[in-house]
Amino acid sequence: MAKIEKVLIANRGEIALRILRACKELGIKTVAVYSTADRDLKHVKLADEAICIGPAAAKESYLNIPSLIAAAEVTGANAIHPGYGFLSENAEFAEIVERSGFIFIGPKSDTIRLMGDKVSAIEAMEASGVPCVPGTGVLTDDIEENKALAKKIGYPVIIKAAGGGGGRGMRVVYKEEDLADTIALTQREADSFFNNPNVFMEKFLENPRHVEFQLLSDGQGNSVYLGERDCSVQRRNQKVIEEAPAPEITQKQRDDIGSRCAKACNEIGYRGAGTFEFLYENGQFFFMEMNTRVQVEHPISELVTGVDIVKEQIKIAAGEKLSFSQKDISLKGHAIECRINAEDPSTFIPSPGKIVRLHTPGGPGIRWDSHIYENYVVPPYYDSMIGKLIAYNDDRSSAIARMKQALHELVIDGIKTNVPLLLDLMDDATYNKGCFDIHYLERKLDGE
Repeated sequence: MAKIEKVLIANRGEIALRILRACKELGIKTVAVYSTADRDLKHVKLADEAICIGPAAAKESYLNIPSLIAAAEVTGANAIHPGYGFLSENAEFAEIVERSGFIFIGPKSDTIRLMGDKVSAIEAMEASGVPCVPGTGVLTDDIEENKALAKKIGYPVIIKAAGGGGGRGMRVVYKEEDLADTIALTQREADSFFNNPNVFMEKFLENPRHVEFQLLSDGQGNSVYLGERDCSVQRRNQKVIEEAPAPEITQKQRDDIGSRCAKACNEIGYRGAGTFEFLYENGQFFFMEMNTRVQVEHPISELVTGVDIVKEQIKIAAGEKLSFSQKDISLKGHAIECRINAEDPSTFIPSPGKIVRLHTPGGPGIRWDSHIYENYVVPPYYDSMIGKLIAYNDDRSSAIARMKQALHELVIDGIKTNVPLLLDLMDDATYNKGCFDIHYLERKLDGE
């Protein structure tokens, strides 16, 4: 068992602060890295050590592998936590970290590589009995063969980048005459965005929900599922609101899909926290992808299960076995997370700048995960999310009521935020009934 004594946090913002807090509770020293634009981040001020790794541009700092490795070496860190985003699902980074003698707090590099390719991930899931969307392997340039595949699957179909993510590299085809051009266009886009021109084809589900399962696996044959989350309230494939458990999912469905995911984790030798993302339509689950890292929305799973996912990540990386089994996990209550973004609530244009007044909500069942503070300047160089507001209560309707009050209490002056949109959604009849799919928010914004 490898003792983790000092963790370099290879990230920024709220997730960096979340990791720091988990390390502090475990008695582990911390090293914060920061770009020249981030020297005033809260976790930089709270870490045992802090080191600048480069200019504001992410590719020259948070995505600069040699700088991160050098920072770990000069500070004497013996483990690296990648958080989410940036290099968290970069197999090369994980491989270099471990080859350089550090502990990577996450899966093995070959597992990240396996799950990072959508085609190989789907093949692995099918082999483990996880239900998948009807689809193909990597498409060839034989258009007649591709037409035959599309006809067999049934239109509409979606062409996806094998190495894709973040809502990019995906195009829907409704009729055969558009197939060849769409495949070619998606291949070019995939090559540009992901340096991988391979694409594949799946059945396009027209009105699904987005439901994901949270897993923890110690890489020693022990895996548990911490229930599911509904992430269907999205705009341009970016999540806006998440909740756990997902509305209308039964315990029987939860146990069926959760146990299949746990089996898959054991069969691929998975280590750490991971999320299985599904499309859910007409009572059926269809696997999309696996995220081999901690998720933005992990707090809602923590609240309904009582499990500290980030601390468990660290313990697993140190070689510890899971200290609990599936029979110890039960879901209690309901949790909702709203992503608070520095953006215009109508145009969604980012709104960086100085926060001149800040008041955060409190009271029973309210959690605020954020790195911002009064007089903090939100930089223009990174993702616009500046915090996560989480409300927990006995059931869904009471959690919505609590979230609504918390949003009313939240004051962030000096920049624009999406709070007005979130408040509107808390009052939305369709949202309150739980009758929404992944397209609902965009239809609402379009006035449909």
